Amino acid sequence: MRIVIKIGSNIITKNLHLNEERIDSLAEEVSELWQTGHEVVIVSSGAIAAGMGKLNLQERPREVELKQAVAAVGQSALIWAYEKAFSRYNLQVAQILLTAEDFSSRTRYINSRNTVLTLLGLRITPIINENDTVATDEIKFGDNDNLSALVAGLIGAERLIILSDVDGLFDKDPAVYSDARLIRQVLAEDLKEKEILRIAGGSSTKVGTGGMYSKLMAAKKAIEYGIIVHIINGRKEGLLRKVLGGEEIGTVILPGKKRISSRKGWIAFGARAKGSLVIDDGAVRAITEMGKSLLPSGILNVHGRFDTGDAVYCVSKGGAKIAKGLTNYSSAEIKRIKGRKTSDIEEILGYKYSDEVIHRDNMIIL
Repeated sequence: MRIVIKIGSNIITKNLHLNEERIDSLAEEVSELWQTGHEVVIVSSGAIAAGMGKLNLQERPREVELKQAVAAVGQSALIWAYEKAFSRYNLQVAQILLTAEDFSSRTRYINSRNTVLTLLGLRITPIINENDTVATDEIKFGDNDNLSALVAGLIGAERLIILSDVDGLFDKDPAVYSDARLIRQVLAEDLKEKEILRIAGGSSTKVGTGGMYSKLMAAKKAIEYGIIVHIINGRKEGLLRKVLGGEEIGTVILPGKKRISSRKGWIAFGARAKGSLVIDDGAVRAITEMGKSLLPSGILNVHGRFDTGDAVYCVSKGGAKIAKGLTNYSSAEIKRIKGRKTSDIEEILGYKYSDEVIHRDNMIIL
């Protein structure tokens, strides 16, 4: 089984310093997973937290430049802590730093996938982190929960285990309410309800940025790929083997029957939209109810500047995002052919790439 384990800053830090004892115990648990036939990828926060400890900072920096500098200081300490811990169990680790651009670019996306899978084939544990030292957008993106879901989809993982500082998802804040109840199971359709997202709350740690809400948002992405998600207490030892052994630990989030391919997952969550196409009601029905491609006749307006092959949103007249896909034509070309029949494309442009502006195979319904 291929597993992605997301480890937050608050799990591996103590008093603004790296908690090497906890990192060592996690390494021991991961080594057991490898020994029992699992492949393990770790998505770990902690660079900024480690840097804060080395620089004696008491609060997480707010300025982008300072965040980048602190991450640069802490990144080497973080990976060295993992390397030392895993070496005690005869395991090697490899550091991979990713940014949003690595998921947005199809070539870099595939290269990232190939690198991770090659490392797994060599029985090396990838330690993946956001490249906070250079990516300002990535710092806003922030807490690695989302990154862990994207990585899980990237490599075709079967499980995503998110280590939290609480036992799982509760029906209300357990730090405030003594009668808070742990929600053992969440179904895919449950995540469509605003109520379960409302009770998730926000971030409350000095060194991390993610709260339960971000974990549910990450789970929402992961289950689209058919990945089972577990949210468990990362401060308790021995839970990884228990949860994979079938014990009822924390909160499990189960995918629905419909699952998207890796390519459509990349279109949905990786490719950055460069613009949008406003489509009429007939096109909305054709796309959502009949599984059709988007033709120029259904396009009312074009927003943004984009080229052939770029990702764009398809939006209704009311502004609702209906779908996202890779366009066969640039924004300038679509402005000329919008509202026209496919038979008119070549006459208008002098050439024709395709009858469809977005083919259904390159489109994901939102």
